[in-house]
Amino acid sequence: MSKVPMTVGGAERLREELQDLKRVQRPRIVQAIAEAREHGDLKENAEYHAAREQQSFCEGRIQEIESKLSNAHVIDVTTIEHTGKVYFGTTVTIINLETDQEMRYQIVGDDEADVKAHKISVNSPIARALVGKEEGDVVVVQTPGGEVEYEIDRVEHI
Repeated sequence: MSKVPMTVGGAERLREELQDLKRVQRPRIVQAIAEAREHGDLKENAEYHAAREQQSFCEGRIQEIESKLSNAHVIDVTTIEHTGKVYFGTTVTIINLETDQEMRYQIVGDDEADVKAHKISVNSPIARALVGKEEGDVVVVQTPGGEVEYEIDRVEHI
């Protein structure tokens, strides 16, 4: 399987979630199953079935996170020399040339993307248009409403 790019922060959040699932959630669910078993007939025991469903979800999420981390290529953008070029992990400030609106995004992996937190996927139309360009370049992004031109104002390694 090919490696998937991930920022240091994204990898750390996944590791923290994994530890929480293994050390806190899993034992809590096992305890809930044990308590539900004590109530008797398992066929009609709603608590037992709910706990088993939680266990299934938890184990599935553990496997998913472990898979993502094993296939991750963690990139620490702060260790890379600043050249003014846009690539994975950089934080880019762009200006909409039509409205003069300034926007700031960090280009991250698919799993880390969160537009509200100003993190866009490397596979998004804006990121694809920006990657490889430099400060001062003008890029055209295809949007559902038509083409939009942006100027790359700043590229930061944070």
